[in-house]
Amino acid sequence: MYFVTTKRAGYVLFSTTPSERVAVGLTEDQKRLRLLFKEAADWTLVREWPVEEYSHTDLMLALGKVDEPANPKEVLKLVPSPRGLH
Repeated sequence: MYFVTTKRAGYVLFSTTPSERVAVGLTEDQKRLRLLFKEAADWTLVREWPVEEYSHTDLMLALGKVDEPANPKEVLKLVPSPRGLH
C-alpha cells in the first residue's frame, strides 16, 4: 500500500492510504507515531509508539510491502504492538 501526505492539525506528518481508511501520523512534537483508522467522519487512534521504538519510516516501509487490505483492521496484524500497551 502507499500513502498520500496531507495536512492535519497536531501532526508534522499525516499520511493516508488512497482509500482514506488508514493513516499514519507523526505528532507535532515528533515524539509519538500514531496509526489511525477512519471511523464514521473522524480518525480513531488504534496504535501509538514512541518514535525511538518505531519510526514513521519503519511503519510506512513495512506497510508499503503489502496491498491495502479491504478491512483496515487487517493492518494491525502487520505492525508491532507497542511495548507495555496491548
